[in-house]
Amino acid sequence: MKKRYWLAAAGAALVVLAVLFIPVPQASYDDGGTREYTALTYKVVAWNRLTSEGVYDRTRVYFLGDRWKTIDELWEKEKESLENRFRAVVKEINGSTALVEPMETEEERQSSDRISFGTAGLEDIGAGVGTVVEITYTGGIMESYPAQIRATGWRIAGDQRPLTYTDRWLNKTTAEKWEEQLSSDLRITRIYADCFFAQPVIPMPYEVKINGILSDSWCPGDQVLCRCENVYYDQETDRMEADLLSIEVSSFKLDQNVAYKPVIYLYPEEETEVSVRLQLNGALTCTYPAYGEGWRVTAAPDGTLTDTAGQTYNYLYWEGELRARYEFSKGFCVRGEDTAAFLETALTRLGLTRREANEFIVYWLPRMEQNPYNIIAFQTDAYTEAARLEIDPAPDTLIRVFMTWQPAGESVEMEPQELTAPERRGFTVVEWGGARIEK
Repeated sequence: MKKRYWLAAAGAALVVLAVLFIPVPQASYDDGGTREYTALTYKVVAWNRLTSEGVYDRTRVYFLGDRWKTIDELWEKEKESLENRFRAVVKEINGSTALVEPMETEEERQSSDRISFGTAGLEDIGAGVGTVVEITYTGGIMESYPAQIRATGWRIAGDQRPLTYTDRWLNKTTAEKWEEQLSSDLRITRIYADCFFAQPVIPMPYEVKINGILSDSWCPGDQVLCRCENVYYDQETDRMEADLLSIEVSSFKLDQNVAYKPVIYLYPEEETEVSVRLQLNGALTCTYPAYGEGWRVTAAPDGTLTDTAGQTYNYLYWEGELRARYEFSKGFCVRGEDTAAFLETALTRLGLTRREANEFIVYWLPRMEQNPYNIIAFQTDAYTEAARLEIDPAPDTLIRVFMTWQPAGESVEMEPQELTAPERRGFTVVEWGGARIEK
């Protein structure tokens, strides 16, 4: 009798535990495939909801009061941590506050035609009135006028087709006009209604503004072969402008044996005449200013370089074919979409200033962020022994950052590389460059 009693009690206890703790399927939704499971004490939602940013795919467990909320009420809570993006035109920037107008095609425009947010904790991207920006934010849009959001980031949008470019890019009365047409492999960086901007695929120290209308089939990041006329070049600003004749897809690929865009910054403590020479295990393919038997410039503490003809430069630029065996035993495998954030952290650890890191990222990011993954290794002896620097007077601090990388279709396990840099003191010389390495 006693045994029968205990068996009955145990069975009842198991039933109670099952009701309390074992979730059972309750519903599925046509929002993309979300499924709901409930127990008496909690609820499990396997979110698979379509959003403007893609599919929100995450499994959540809700306890206490959240257990009794509807799926729509729970979604409102999820949206508090959901990251949203929209494009907008900057209308005002007052101190640490920006006011923008969402594009008509953006969902945020349905909430308000004016949205305000704080910029104190955001990167200074150089945005001004009229700039098209892409804004990232979490949480909802606060109902006020103007509406308010909690912005987590912003950047200048590459596709600005709704706008006509109104600034003067260069002064054609003082710029040099080329008699020949320009034919070059370029990567599109910004698109306006009446023109677009691009940077050479083969690294060169200039950006090109090309006058002409692009069809909707072309996007920022596309690699193109452009033929242009009426070419002007401004040496002082490293800017070029031309009129478009034709455009087609470019099949040019970076050579894995070439060190692309190493640039050298010189920061003496006082104005100093400096000579710089390269000893390469290889050959130079391009330099600016012209290398000759070496560079000789007058360097100012802010990094401005002046040659014997009085022309000023931000840095010394070179490109060359190197015979080097690069090391990939340690490094990093980074999602393409995470490359910018990774480089910002890595370059800081390697000793680059914000300005130097920005120029590095602006050059390399368009070639990397579209890949599923990038395998990255920063070279030390393999690079510095193949590209020796001779600087007179000798610097007190020398920082050389050379990134080798290759695209990958899937994640690869790697032993992380330790990234360090010497403390900047005295006459400081900084160099950065990189090379894409084929598998």
